[in-house]
Amino acid sequence: MTIYTLLLYVGIAAAILTLLTGFVFKAQKSWLMTYVQHFCGSLFIFSGFVKAVDPLGTAFKMEQYFAEFFYTFDETKMKFIAPMFPWLSGHSVLFSNVMIVFEVALGMMLILAYRPKLTSWLFFGLVAFFTVLTGYTYLTGYVPSGVNFFEFSKWGAYVKTNMRVTDCGCFGDFLKLKPKVSFMKDVFLLFPAIYFLLKNKDMHQLFTARVRGALVLLVAVGFSVFCYYNTYLNEPVIDFRPFRAGVDVRAQREKEAAEENEAYKILAYKMKSKSSGQVVTVPYEQYMKEYEKYPEAEWEMEQVKANPDYEHSKISEFEITAPDGSNMTDALLQDSGYFLMVVAYKLMESGKEVKTTMVNDTTFVVDTVRMDGVDSFQLVQRVESVAPKEVKEEIVNFDPEYMDRFTKIINPVINAARGTGVKFFAATAPNDPSVINRFKELTGSNYPFFTADDLLLKTIQRSNPGIVLWKDGKILAKWHYKNMPSFEEMKAQYIDLPQ
Repeated sequence: MTIYTLLLYVGIAAAILTLLTGFVFKAQKSWLMTYVQHFCGSLFIFSGFVKAVDPLGTAFKMEQYFAEFFYTFDETKMKFIAPMFPWLSGHSVLFSNVMIVFEVALGMMLILAYRPKLTSWLFFGLVAFFTVLTGYTYLTGYVPSGVNFFEFSKWGAYVKTNMRVTDCGCFGDFLKLKPKVSFMKDVFLLFPAIYFLLKNKDMHQLFTARVRGALVLLVAVGFSVFCYYNTYLNEPVIDFRPFRAGVDVRAQREKEAAEENEAYKILAYKMKSKSSGQVVTVPYEQYMKEYEKYPEAEWEMEQVKANPDYEHSKISEFEITAPDGSNMTDALLQDSGYFLMVVAYKLMESGKEVKTTMVNDTTFVVDTVRMDGVDSFQLVQRVESVAPKEVKEEIVNFDPEYMDRFTKIINPVINAARGTGVKFFAATAPNDPSVINRFKELTGSNYPFFTADDLLLKTIQRSNPGIVLWKDGKILAKWHYKNMPSFEEMKAQYIDLPQ
């Protein structure tokens, strides 16, 4: 689906609601105002809903923004603002849930016209906020690497890879918008926002004030519970991510690799004469035969590619690395049979402590000794002194509740799978091997721990930890640690092992 298709559907829904408002409830004062109310309200409710099924996805996107804002402001005279962004990042899950509920409730307020003046100002404020956010995302494409956003004199030509955040997450994983499209969408919404401010007296109002308030409250409470469930109790009830159950990751990865090769295939060369300014386009095959006619000193050359704006999904970035640095991706995807993949995108630490131990520090000296009766020397090492020495070692501790998720929930499933023919491993974010080994030792996780990019792991699974069941490179099912079945239950429903 494209943004234009989505807006068409929203427009149709708004038209139906407008007709009901006018001919059934007979509440309209202005047909235009009523339609705009329903259009913007429906758009906000839908946008909030597709994020409410996966609030953690929005929280992760917020973390990206907060990190970029920190580095942006920390290098300016407004650096006093920077410290608040790490704090905001630490509460991103809360802000995500609040923002989603607010967006849906505001959509309902628009449709009902609950307190028109207040609703108009809230809508304007939220749209203005989104416009700044998406504008920042898009405009960073003009900011070269190493240049601060506020150094406007150093901005250059637009380069897609310069963007600090690649998409705004306006519609979650349901619909990925290019930053420019997302920014223009919010600029467009500023017009109805201003219209509401100027003409809110023309807004239709459905039902009585008490019923309107009750409906808005009911929607807010209902979506709060819905968001809580999808954040803390289960994987998203509707999965829009590329790694959803049923996806053949192996086949899709191969398909995207082939499409990418085709997309960046050079079709021709666009040549511009440095002397006359003449521009000619030469097909690739012809250029390879006649390239001597276009010396670099006389011609500027630009490649013409099949689809330079080609974008792949996160599946193309799927990469698993073993502790020794070897790439395990193809081995895992090409191997036949069942895999249980424990996803732990962050090993939750509770702090660090310094462990002090005393060791004997031995000092050696080397003496040169002449051998009797022989015209030669021998080097002899002897102990000069032995003194106690204090050695300090930094030890990482882990959150006890987080370790319980492994010892009481994850590991019993893995241990039950031993000897059945089902293979298993864990994937976590890159970390010092000593930290991972200590975690394995403390939790009794006696199975391989591989590493992968934390954003990739968060895309695969929102639960930390959780389990993904694979077969022949295809995802069969995913489980949140709070809804983890036993291995026997997994086997009964998904795993068909030879007798």
